[in-house]
Parts: sequence; C-alpha cells; structure tokens
Amino acid sequence: MDDATQQPPRGIKRLSLGALSGLLAGYAAIAVAELVAAAVRPESGPVVAVGGAAIDRTPPAVKDWAIRQFGTNDKLVLQLGILAVLTVLALALGMLATRWRLLGSLGVLAFGVVGALAAVSRPDSTSFTDALPSVVGAAAGAALLYWLTGRLGPVGGAAGTLAREDRDDNAPEGDPGADGSGWDRRGFIIAATAAAAASTGAGFAGRALSGSRGQGAVASRKGVVLPAPASTAAPVPRGAALRIDGISPFMTPNGDFYRVDTALTVPKVDATSWRLRIHGKGVERELTLSFDDLLKMPLVERNITLTCVSNEVGGPYVGNARWIGVRLADLLERCGVKPPSKGGPADQLVARSVDGMTIGSPVEDVMDGRDALLAVGMNGQPLPFEHGFPVRMVVPGLYGYVSACKWIQDIELTTFDDYDSYWVKRDWAQRAPIKTESRIDTPKPFGRPKAGNVMVAGVAWAQHRGIDKVEVRVDDGPWEEARLAAEDTRDTWRQWSYAWQATKGGHTLTVRATDRTGETQTEKRTPPIPDGASGWHSVVVTVD
Repeated sequence: MDDATQQPPRGIKRLSLGALSGLLAGYAAIAVAELVAAAVRPESGPVVAVGGAAIDRTPPAVKDWAIRQFGTNDKLVLQLGILAVLTVLALALGMLATRWRLLGSLGVLAFGVVGALAAVSRPDSTSFTDALPSVVGAAAGAALLYWLTGRLGPVGGAAGTLAREDRDDNAPEGDPGADGSGWDRRGFIIAATAAAAASTGAGFAGRALSGSRGQGAVASRKGVVLPAPASTAAPVPRGAALRIDGISPFMTPNGDFYRVDTALTVPKVDATSWRLRIHGKGVERELTLSFDDLLKMPLVERNITLTCVSNEVGGPYVGNARWIGVRLADLLERCGVKPPSKGGPADQLVARSVDGMTIGSPVEDVMDGRDALLAVGMNGQPLPFEHGFPVRMVVPGLYGYVSACKWIQDIELTTFDDYDSYWVKRDWAQRAPIKTESRIDTPKPFGRPKAGNVMVAGVAWAQHRGIDKVEVRVDDGPWEEARLAAEDTRDTWRQWSYAWQATKGGHTLTVRATDRTGETQTEKRTPPIPDGASGWHSVVVTVD
C-alpha cells in the first residue's frame, strides 16, 4: 500500500508526531504574534509582555539573585526561560491533541489569552490593540495544531481506541486498520515543512518590520549635534587616573557602562517626536518641551559617577561618565516649583519612562544646588539607546532607582504619601542616598601574584560627599592608609592604590573608605534591599 493509504500511526510514533505538531504550532504562534506586534507595537509581543509581567511580579530578592548570577544578561536568560517553558508546553499540547484535537488546540488559545492579558496590563500599554499579537498568534497556532494532528488519521474516537490500536499493532504493514481509514504520511511531511517555512518567513518579516519602525529613532539620533555647553566640565586633574594594570578606568566607556533596568526590549524613541511634560503639585506653569527645546537651553557638562542599588559589595554596577544636559532645577524653577524647604507642597518628583517605569526622587535633593540633569549626552555623544536616548535623568548622590529615569517622557510633582513609584511598591526604600563604598579591582579574587611588591588598587565612591581616605588591611593586621589619586569632583569616584610587600601563602585583602563627612563605611554586611548594600570588600589571594 502506498503512502496515501498507510495505517494511522500508533503509540509512541503517534505521540512523537503529535509533539512535533505542537512544536510547529508553538513556533507558528510566536512567529505570527511577532509579525502582528511589529505592526501594532513591538513591545506588545507575547514574549516581551509575559516577560515584563514576570519581572513586575518577581520578588525583589529573586531579582537581585538573577542580577548577581547573570549580570546584564538577566533579561536574555528570562526570555530564553520563557521560550523553554513554551516549548515544553507546546510539546505537551501536541501530544494531547493526538487524542483530543480540540482540547489541545484550545490549550494553545488559552496561552494566547495569557499573553493578551499580560500585554494590556503593562504600564506602557495604551490600547487594547496590544492584545492582538497574542490573540492572532495563538489562533494561528491552534488552527495549525488542529490541522496537523488531523492529518495523522483517526484515533478511533472512543476511550477504548488506544487499546484497539494496541491490539492492531501486529497487523500487516499497509493494513488500514479496523476502521478502514488511513493517513497521508507524505502529505503530513509536506504540511509540516510548509508550516515551518511559513512561520520562519513570518518571523523574519516581523523582525524586519520591527527594525524598520525603529529606523526613525536611529536616524534622529544620528542627526543630533550636541551644542557646546554653556558650562563645561573642568579637565580631569593630572593624577586622577592611575596607570595601574587591572584598575577600572577613571572614565567608563559607553560600551562598558553598566545597564540595569526592566526593559526586555530597548525603547527606540524618535527624538523629533519626543515630548516631556512637567506638571503636578506646586507647578504654577505646566511645561511641555521638545528635544530641540532642550538643546536650545543652556547646557552644562559634568563628570558624575552613577551607582545601581543592586550593586553588591565589590560589585560592577558603578560607572563614571561625562554627562551633558539641562539643569533640572532650572526647569522646575521655570515652572514655579519650590522645594519643601521653601514652602513647596511637593516633596517627590515622579519621572515616567516611555516603557511605563516610574522613579521617585526627593524634590529637595534635585533642587539643592547639585548638578541634577536632564541629560542628552554621554561621553561626548548623544545618549546611547541603552542608556536612555533621547533624554534621561542623572542625579549625583542618589541610587539609580530613585533618580536615573531613562527614556523619560513625564515629570509629575507629588508627595511620597500620595504615590509609591515602581520600586517602592516592591519593598525598596523611598529615599536612597548612595552609601560610602570601596572596591578592590586588583589583584582579582583567587589571584596568584608573585611574592614581593604587589600593587593593590581600586576605586571608592561617596557621591556628593567625596572620599577623604581609603585604608587597606592584610589578613588581621592593622589598617594602613592607601594613596589616593587626585580628586576630580565630589560627585565622581576616586581611585586609590596600596603598595603591598606580599609574602608567600594565602592572604585576605580588605578595603574600607571614609567620606568627607568623616563617616567610615561600616563593616556590617547588608544586602541591596531596601536601600543599598553595605560592608567591606575583600579578596582572597595566594602569593607564589
């Protein structure tokens, strides 16, 4: 008997073909959804929407664990995890559909509903059309699964069919079975191959369309010419950047600057259509600004070190850059805003990003004379997309989660009593000045330096207070003062070095810093939650 009349597959073979059908259906659902998302809004795709919802609902301790384990790859790991789970579910639904076609297909639709609900519940969602990618993708996947499993031929209908199929396992090859029907093996292979090809095409089309939607933003960034600042940063003093192998460079290149945020896809904002609105309590004159409006204002250029609150003791989430932007205090004063110390009714500034993130900063801090900026440039270039193009906030002395809003589009003046921003709702502190910290960059943990003169070096930071002293301890010996590099400003980190006469064997090196207020960083170890990690950084080395 030829392929067109072969006996329907049974047992493991049938389940395997069902699993393949489920995998193809899941692939089609994701590909079609991404194509529709490219037409609606790239951020409305099911993987991004479900991933964002997962981030929002993940306990802070788990988020910190993910950042520690995976660093800036945490979002990639999350998306791969979502795809892995979807793969397993697709396989399971495919096998289920070999017995109950409709039930398996309805299962695919159910996951489309989950994706749709996640999409419309995102903070940046503004329309129910965000549900369309998940719904349309799931419908395509469900239809494909129903069609492919139907081409496997009948199961036999009743619950006893599998038993009947088992009884027929010894039937001669080509026997159409007790019900007289067969399956089209060649037709199934052609259908599965066509489905895979069409899904791949839809996926590529979606990627291409999404990329084209961002071309306007890319072009707008290329067209930005940053004006000369009215107030330039002073040259970095000689001796501020130590020439020691292994130490962090004094200025962090844009490509090496840490990135910690919740955006699974980096927003591509067109500077020509970008607008910023300033409104709320105590705002006498609401203001809406374009990007060109900002560039026409007096710009200031400052070197400022930023620190993420998720940074563990000795961690990498701290960097120093030269920022250019407009003083935030000048804009607020233009709107008639007064800080609480001068009778203003608002004590919190809530910045909102295009992706729905909200960040609350103390009004008093951004108006106390420090160089709080709406930054448009970083290290002489327009902001990279990853770091907030076209405009972001930079406030020296505050952890990023209470100051560094990227892709900012709205500023509302309110109070801490009236509104909890994104991270505060997740048990982080409302106010979070950066703690005095220090780090050993070299030698590295578990390094094996040679006996003799070993240069121990690193960085220390206490933004808006400044570093006055760094001390190093070898094992349980006395604290000895390190040599401080020249200070740039009190808003930047400070490099340090210590010449150690190393003796053979295992040793523990520990560092601590003292800021300009006279406060020495505490030995007590605390986690990043709720307002930043504390403790002394130490490394263990073996001297050969």
